[in-house]
Amino acid sequence: MTAYNIYCDESCHLEHDGAKAMVMGAISCPQIDKERVYTEIREIKKKYGLSTWAEIKWTRVSASKLPFYIELIRYFINEPCLSFRAVVVKDKSNLNHGKYNNGSHEIWYFKTYFYLLDAMISYNDTYRVFIDIKDTCGGPKIKKLHEVLCNNIYDFKQDVIKGIYQIKSNESEILQLTDLIMGAISFYHNDHYGIKESSNAKIAILDELFKDYKSSIINGTSRGTKKMDIFLWRLER
Repeated sequence: MTAYNIYCDESCHLEHDGAKAMVMGAISCPQIDKERVYTEIREIKKKYGLSTWAEIKWTRVSASKLPFYIELIRYFINEPCLSFRAVVVKDKSNLNHGKYNNGSHEIWYFKTYFYLLDAMISYNDTYRVFIDIKDTCGGPKIKKLHEVLCNNIYDFKQDVIKGIYQIKSNESEILQLTDLIMGAISFYHNDHYGIKESSNAKIAILDELFKDYKSSIINGTSRGTKKMDIFLWRLER
C-alpha cells in the first residue's frame, strides 16, 4: 500500500468568464517522495537565480525565464514518481445545467472534480488531496466532495481518501507545477496556440510538452493512462 498526495488546480472554471474550455488538473506524488521533489524544484529555481520562495505560475511565464520553465517541464517528464491527469471541458457554451445538473453550475463543478479524482484513486492505496485555496471549492464543498468520492468506492470510514484540504499555492512546489502544466493544456484547448498574438514563451512550453505528449493533449487518453492522462469531456446540449 502506497500513500499518495494529489495536488489539484483549475483554469477557466467560471460559467461566464469568456473562456471556451475549462481545465481541471492534478499531479499525484507518493508522500515518501514529496520533500525530495520540493527540494529538487527549489534547486531549479536557484539555478536560474530565483528565490526558492518564487511562485511558479502559468500567468507569469515570460521569455526572460523560458529556460527555467522548460527545465521544469523536462523535470516533470523525467521524474517517474510524478503523474498528471486533467479533465478538459471542451466547450462550456454547451453547458445545460437545467437538463443535467438541476440548474446548478456548482453541481456540475463537483462532477468535474469527481471525474478528475476518481480515476486517480485505487482502493489499494491511501490519498490526501490538496486543492488551491483560491478556487471556488470552499469548506462545505470540500467536505461534500470528500464524502462523494469516499462513498463511490465504499470508503465509508475514509481509510482510503484520508482528507481533502485547501492550501496556498505558494506553499507547494508540486501545486505550482500543476498550475504550469494545466495552464499549457488550457492554452491549447482555448485556441491560443499558433495565434500570432500569443506569447512565444507559452508556445515554447507547450511545444516542450508536445515532444512527449502531443497526441494525449490533443486527442485525450484512455482511462488509467499513466504519466499524462487527459480526459476530454465533450458536452452535449
